[in-house]
Amino acid sequence: MKLWLDRAFGVSASGSTVRTELRAGLTTFLTMAYILFVNPHILGQAIRVPNATAQILAATALAAAAGSILMGVVSRYPFAVAPGMGLDAYFAFTLVLGQGIPWQSALGAVFVVGLIFVVLSQGGIRQAILSSLPPNLKYAMTAGIGLFLAFIGLQKAGLVVAHPVTLVTLGKLHQAGPLLALFGLIVTATLLQRRVPAAILAGILATTGLALLLHAPVFEGPDGALGPFAGLGGAPVRLPVWPRDLFLKLDLRGVFQPSMVGPLFTLLFVAIFDTAGTLIGLSAKAGFLDERGELPRAGSAFTCDALGSSLGALLGTSTTTAYIESAAGIEEGGRTGLTAVVVGLCFLAATCLWPLLALVPGVATAPALILVGAMMISNLRLIEWRDYSETVPVFLTVVGMPLTYSIANGVSLGVISYVLLKLFTGGAAERKQTLRPVLVAVAVLLALRFAFLTS
Repeated sequence: MKLWLDRAFGVSASGSTVRTELRAGLTTFLTMAYILFVNPHILGQAIRVPNATAQILAATALAAAAGSILMGVVSRYPFAVAPGMGLDAYFAFTLVLGQGIPWQSALGAVFVVGLIFVVLSQGGIRQAILSSLPPNLKYAMTAGIGLFLAFIGLQKAGLVVAHPVTLVTLGKLHQAGPLLALFGLIVTATLLQRRVPAAILAGILATTGLALLLHAPVFEGPDGALGPFAGLGGAPVRLPVWPRDLFLKLDLRGVFQPSMVGPLFTLLFVAIFDTAGTLIGLSAKAGFLDERGELPRAGSAFTCDALGSSLGALLGTSTTTAYIESAAGIEEGGRTGLTAVVVGLCFLAATCLWPLLALVPGVATAPALILVGAMMISNLRLIEWRDYSETVPVFLTVVGMPLTYSIANGVSLGVISYVLLKLFTGGAAERKQTLRPVLVAVAVLLALRFAFLTS
């Protein structure tokens, strides 16, 4: 079996081992398993069906399993796929609750957008867009995603909290959550520095064990409140719930209405840049980009991501996308599609073993996100900081992602400012070299999107 996996996924050829890939897959899964609980909470406010939480959880797990396995088998990259954070909020609060669009029609929009981008991925349009991006913006995307990832981790740890005046502030460090997260951060960083195998996974398990031992109030209960671990509330293995009220309930006829033009445009935009930014950042982290800064087999990766969205809509969940938490598995050594397949199998198992996920609190996985994010920022050292026409777009890209809580917004700010600065500061020869027609067209579309959202 081990030899077959090695040959099927090219594990040895990539410089990895089957054991490393399995460990990396488990690490990635643990860092993104929170979506199994967050997604039902968000979508459940817009999708009103019997036993909504259990059905949406099942749809989330199945969509993540299908998307991740597809990505691993077809594209052979260690990128996990699941319903995207932020995208589920847009689905629930903007489309359904805000604009009054039936959730069935919103699912139809997600399905149609996925199919459109399957076609665009095959036609090379997405690859042309990526190829038009200058190297410094690609480095900035990696760093921006790292900062975004670290920001998410700091929030999960309770080290950064909301503030009514300053927006964010330091959390209460005397509380159990931040203290446990700091413990995990120091342990994991120490193990990484000492080059200990499975350092990130070991840090997650050590923090989880300490939280259980101390009966720390960091475990989320059924009502969403934090408290000590209250037990599994039943058997650790339970029969999965099939999302019968969600499966194939999308309304395709409702998609082709005038009121759906705006939502379709927004979903199309995110399908390009949220995924593209994530894949570039993860690929740079893993060393997949070639000498021109391009991702080999990018078309297959984009196709898998797009198909995953359509499959997720059929199952009854919002847009799926490649997850930045995949960086945790990449840092653990994952380099092939076997890592993504392991993530998918873990999500499949979660449909039966999901009670066990309650054993791992968010503060245990937060250090992994913080440390991986810190590592991804290192690409900024490759940028020449004396050229303002390069560094200002880089800066806007990097800070735009965490401060607007959107990878797509950070990419947009960087691309628009890059085109404008090169247009106003560069000579004719430089403009011809840097401002490719595809890049200029993308900048115009992004500016129109901002104008549309403002209006």
